[in-house]
Amino acid sequence: MSDQPPVPDRKPLPPAAQRALAEAEMRRQAAAAEAKARPKELRGPKGPEPTRYGDWESKGIASDF
Repeated sequence: MSDQPPVPDRKPLPPAAQRALAEAEMRRQAAAAEAKARPKELRGPKGPEPTRYGDWESKGIASDF
């Protein structure tokens, strides 16, 4: 038995909300397929993308740019 009270029935979503949810799911699937299709980076930096976070490490020396 659960100690939680039962969840009341939710009201149905309007058609615009249903379309928005369907569009968001399609975008997630397209992004996942695109990420899978990209070639794997060889000899790239480990960790977060350095150009996004503003610093770069080369041979143990970090530099900001």
